[in-house]
Amino acid sequence: MKRFYRFTLAIAIMFALVVSISHLALAQKHKVNIKGGPLKEKDWLAEAPAAQLKENHANVKTWISKWYGPDGNYENNGGFQGSAPKDLIDMGTKGKLDQPKLSTIEGLKMTQTVKMNWDKKNGGPREWTVFELEVANQDNMNREGPGDNIDTYVMCVIKAPKDMKAIMSPAHDDYAQIWINGEKWYNDSTWTGGAQIVDYNIEVELVKGGNVVLYRCGESGGAAYLNLHFDDNTHKVCDIYPDKAKDQKSFFAEAASALAIDPVGKLSTVWADLKRE
Repeated sequence: MKRFYRFTLAIAIMFALVVSISHLALAQKHKVNIKGGPLKEKDWLAEAPAAQLKENHANVKTWISKWYGPDGNYENNGGFQGSAPKDLIDMGTKGKLDQPKLSTIEGLKMTQTVKMNWDKKNGGPREWTVFELEVANQDNMNREGPGDNIDTYVMCVIKAPKDMKAIMSPAHDDYAQIWINGEKWYNDSTWTGGAQIVDYNIEVELVKGGNVVLYRCGESGGAAYLNLHFDDNTHKVCDIYPDKAKDQKSFFAEAASALAIDPVGKLSTVWADLKRE
């Protein structure tokens, strides 16, 4: 009997070790291959490094699916390469907002009063609201509109318990650009190869309190998707909005505590304001 118990104990210990090693391997497999951001203004449209990872993150359970932003896409963009350098937020708000400004708490709050009004040929007026994108759908940018020659903007707010580093993992088809708190952290014109395939895991900085993420993706033809998740610890210790919100009013209500204080000292935001003046 003692021999049986020893055998059972040995099996249990081996199983525990295998599970631990498996979890460790799972936690470590997402290599960080972009550090040192945010991007300097001269590099805002520079190509991302060539060492693409092509990691399959289909097993990740924390992909963000609920977003805040314009309720429709910018249409007839002329192809993503041509549209990428254009600030479509500036164009649609007649200079009241631009992309860096929109990715700040101040700019986000302005969407409660500033209207988005693209030209009729580009989709016309858009309302700011909450919507959901199906993570596994390689055409999740379409949103009941044209599937080609479009740009999609999505936003979320991350409430962090302290100043911290986080790892951001985007999937996109085609041209992706991401700003956080007025700073641009990511620029990549190359599609990742699947709705949950990641080429770059990017180290970013979050401040204590609310952090505004603005994610833009431009598409020319074929599949059209954008997805994003952060590292496990970020999803564990931070609150991300929208959560249960279904419209603009409920979004600002649930994110109110995160939007109380604007992050301090963001030079690119100041520079963007000076340029507009």
